[in-house]
Amino acid sequence: MFKIKITGTGSYLPEKVLTNFDLEKMMDTTDEWIRTRTGIKERHIIADDEATSDMVAKAAIIAMEDANVSPEDIDLIMVATITPDNAYPSTACWVQKHLGLKTKIPAFDIGAACSGYLYGLIVTAGMIESGMAERVLLCSGETMSRATNWNDRSTCVLFGDGAGATVVEKSDGDSALLSYCWGADGNLGNLLIQPAGGSRMPASQKTVSENLHSVVMEGNEVFKHAVSKMKESAIEALKKANLKGSDVDFYIPHQANMRIIEATIKRAGIPLDKTSTSIDHIANISAATLPISLDEAVRGGKLKRGNILLFSTFGAGFTWGGAVLRW
Repeated sequence: MFKIKITGTGSYLPEKVLTNFDLEKMMDTTDEWIRTRTGIKERHIIADDEATSDMVAKAAIIAMEDANVSPEDIDLIMVATITPDNAYPSTACWVQKHLGLKTKIPAFDIGAACSGYLYGLIVTAGMIESGMAERVLLCSGETMSRATNWNDRSTCVLFGDGAGATVVEKSDGDSALLSYCWGADGNLGNLLIQPAGGSRMPASQKTVSENLHSVVMEGNEVFKHAVSKMKESAIEALKKANLKGSDVDFYIPHQANMRIIEATIKRAGIPLDKTSTSIDHIANISAATLPISLDEAVRGGKLKRGNILLFSTFGAGFTWGGAVLRW
């Protein structure tokens, strides 16, 4: 058990909304096809003059205000993202600049795809418990619309843009990270990948013309593994906390596909009315889906101090994880 608490949450979704009906005009697809297979109705698209760090900074300001802390109170910035502003410096460093945070604190990114926020929460808990940090600004932001092949109707309908942020600090009460599990399998990395842009396949006219700087996914295989690992991580995290699905007050799964969510809650014994289903209006925002969904739950009055909160996630890598938090 790690004695931590989330004292502030915030999120930011770009103003532009792209609905399934808009996509019908862009490609050979339908609202009915997208909704029945994914649960998605719309997604937010970043403005031309925005980047990932801009969205993260806006979410972070809201989270710090919610926690009633100032930038000077933060002693570590962590940003989970696979769509950074640049290869380097880190998006966290740009967020530090945007917010005017003190320059003596560390700032770094976590790249675990859709599992990024949960990985970051586990790392944050260890750092706070060990005394390496006192108050962490843990954020996630993704600009998936700029890493999407808009000619591939099987993938481009799945993603959206946005950012979420949380302030995490040491708990002086009952709030705690009760359990966690996390894992990865790099042997399956080729099933969900952005092939080009790194040292393996540097940018070239060929990689650009072939859309290799965007998501390439073996959909059926990814779905199969996602269902398995989302269920396993949720159940394992509950087991480690000596809890059952019926003990969960609210469950926040990664918002990738409604069918994955439904399969997970059926296996874990968690009612749908205690489950976040923000996927319909945010789509898959990779690492940002968990903190955005958390912020929506908090502002919607679905969480009270002492509640049992369950997270589970799955992403490229493959990476996955689960965690139980006493709110």
